[in-house]
Amino acid sequence: MTQKGIIAAGHPSTVGAAETILQAGGNAFDAVLAAQFAACVVEPVFTSLGGGGFLLAHTDTDHDFLYDFFTQTPLLRRDSEMMDFYPINADFGTTTQEFHIGMSSIATPGIVKGLFKIHRELCTLPIKEIIEPAVAFARHGVKMNQLQAYSFVVLEKILRSTPAALAIYRNPNSDQLLTEGECLKQPDLADALDSLADEGDSLFYRGDLAKQIVKDCRERGDNITENDLHKYRVMRRKPLTFSYHNSRVLTNPPPSSGGVLIAFTLKLLEQLNVSTLEFGTTAYLRLLARTMESAQRVRKSIVDDHTVEEYPKARKLLGSRLLHAYRTAILEHTSSTRGTTHISVIDAKGNMASMTTSNGEGSGYIIPNTGIMLNNMLGEEDINPRGFHRGAPGRRLSSMLSPTLMFGADGSNVAMGSGGSNRIRTAMLQVLLNLIDFGMPVKTAVDSPRIHFENGLLSIEGGFELDELAELTAEFPNHKLWQDHNLFFGGVHVAQRNAADKSFTGAGDPRRGGISLRVG
Repeated sequence: MTQKGIIAAGHPSTVGAAETILQAGGNAFDAVLAAQFAACVVEPVFTSLGGGGFLLAHTDTDHDFLYDFFTQTPLLRRDSEMMDFYPINADFGTTTQEFHIGMSSIATPGIVKGLFKIHRELCTLPIKEIIEPAVAFARHGVKMNQLQAYSFVVLEKILRSTPAALAIYRNPNSDQLLTEGECLKQPDLADALDSLADEGDSLFYRGDLAKQIVKDCRERGDNITENDLHKYRVMRRKPLTFSYHNSRVLTNPPPSSGGVLIAFTLKLLEQLNVSTLEFGTTAYLRLLARTMESAQRVRKSIVDDHTVEEYPKARKLLGSRLLHAYRTAILEHTSSTRGTTHISVIDAKGNMASMTTSNGEGSGYIIPNTGIMLNNMLGEEDINPRGFHRGAPGRRLSSMLSPTLMFGADGSNVAMGSGGSNRIRTAMLQVLLNLIDFGMPVKTAVDSPRIHFENGLLSIEGGFELDELAELTAEFPNHKLWQDHNLFFGGVHVAQRNAADKSFTGAGDPRRGGISLRVG
């Protein structure tokens, strides 16, 4: 039987929606849209129709596009005393993280407009057919899996922050949030999806939903107006493209920062001859940690400077002078939840789709009678490095979301991406190194343990040899050892088309409930 494609994503039903579309004759872009609509139903903490994201597309005619439908700052700004904006702590068990929610945490959403633009330009099947699997999941319900139940616990304060949110996510027979094995039904969301299929994205940006959003924002403390929704535009950008050890890598360009930081770190590691080291050794982990440290300094000094234009910014960051300076600094060292999801699809014709989306953690606000929670992107410290509500009006927020395509030196093609907030760039970096430098099979590349360096803390995932960690932890006294794999370290979902026989392989990251499926 001819293989029709490969899918990797964060939930069996997300993958199942894409499979249905590929089996029906759709292409990779039909499939990734079906998967994304489904993810908004079955992965509600990680993505939503009230958020934003990116699609990196490679077509069978050899064209590459980056669709930017991320959130942006409102055109107007309220006085601070009128804002509905407050902190909550998300409890990850071993650590907590502060987020801000409320109406004033909502940025202008872009995902609905983005999905419909992609449909008009790249898809082959009717939008109603693409949305239908998501409608069925919402109307008939899906069983909560372990990861979804855990995410409900982590973000319980958000899911309980408004009566409308609690009504969706609680057990109908009690006041407790749904737990593993219980059924999440969302009839209002099913109806909203049906309406979108019939009326298109104008429903969200000019129609009844737009009017409801604007009314509630005006009355309850947010800045979003009719102009924000009417004037929102999806951007089609040129991907950031660079070479690394004879592989060609495409990723998210500025104004998003994640792709640029991945490119910077890879080019720095290339100069430092990382390919001569062995995975998991002290020397490799030390070098990796130091380059992550450099990338964080670069982000603060260059990438988050929104006065720098897009491609000049990238050229400056990847220029030989800056790379040499950071290479020298590293060599001078002596030895001694955001909620995010990703979908990767490749079809038999060679179309490649890498889509990463996010709702932040969610603001708590549900558009009445729709089941759609809007984002809290204005309340995320990660993407507001200069402080909350200080960005220029009507501007895209910078993002770590980094959908990526890789064309290997051996002729293999890879679509990949990750969730995980600030850990996205380091998770993606390590999987790329595993594939390109260490020649690992896809599943091994995804499953291998990771590290993450941020704000002076080195986090080390379980799975490394303890003997290799002794010197490393002495050099980085501010460190945290994790016993097992954890969703903290991202969730990289990879789809690959092999060069020799055009067969497909894939891997969903088990850290975030990921699975892969070969169709055909």
